[in-house]
Amino acid sequence: MSWKAIDRNQPVVEKDAAPVLSDAVRDKIRSFFPRYETKRAVLLPALHIVQNTLGYISWQAMTEIAEVLEIHPSDVMNTTSFYTHFWTHPKGEKVLTVCRSISCEAMGGAKMLDTIKKELGIDEHGTTKDGRYSLVTEECLAGCDHAPCLLINEKMHKCVKAEDIPALLVDVDNDKLSMERSDLFDPPSEEKGKQAASVGQDSAIGATSDVSEMREAE
Repeated sequence: MSWKAIDRNQPVVEKDAAPVLSDAVRDKIRSFFPRYETKRAVLLPALHIVQNTLGYISWQAMTEIAEVLEIHPSDVMNTTSFYTHFWTHPKGEKVLTVCRSISCEAMGGAKMLDTIKKELGIDEHGTTKDGRYSLVTEECLAGCDHAPCLLINEKMHKCVKAEDIPALLVDVDNDKLSMERSDLFDPPSEEKGKQAASVGQDSAIGATSDVSEMREAE
C-alpha cells in the first residue's frame, strides 16, 4: 500500500479567489483572543466557527484562518486533518456519527452500521446523492451505558437496534435537540456582529474571563 503525499506547505488555493470568511466570522474568531495567551491557541475555536459557518473547512478557509491567527497554513491543515470532526469537503445536511467502541460492538453496533450503509447506499465518510446524510464513525461517543448509540448532528440516539434504523432515518426531527444548545461556535448573527463592532471583541460570545483575570483569581 502506498501513501498519498500531501504538500502541507502549499495547499491548493485559487490565486485570485474571493475571501470565504466574512468580516463577522473573522471578528468572532478574534473575540476568543482574550481567553488565550497566544493567537495560535485559538485554532480549535476558529475551526469550529468556520465549519459551523461554511459546513466544512476548505483550503481557502485554512489559509484565511492562518492569516487571522498569524500562523502558517500548514499548521491549520495539520490540526484539521488530525480530528475526524472537521471536514475538508462538503458534507450532508445531517451527519450520522456511529460509535464503534467495544461496548457498542458487543451490543450490535456493527449490524446497526451495516444497516445504515445499506439504507443510505453509502460507505463511511460518504454522502447521499440528495445531500441529506453523511456517514462517519468515531472510536467512542461516551455513551457506553446506552450501547449501541449514534449521533445525528448533535443529538444522541441510545440503544439503537438495526431494525430501528429505517424509521429513524425518515424521521424529520431525528436531529432535533430536547434541550437548549450552546451557540458559542455558531456563525455570528447580523445583530451580534453589530454588537461586537460597536461594543467590543468579547460581546459576540457573552461574558467570559480572559487570561489576565484568571491569573488575578489565582
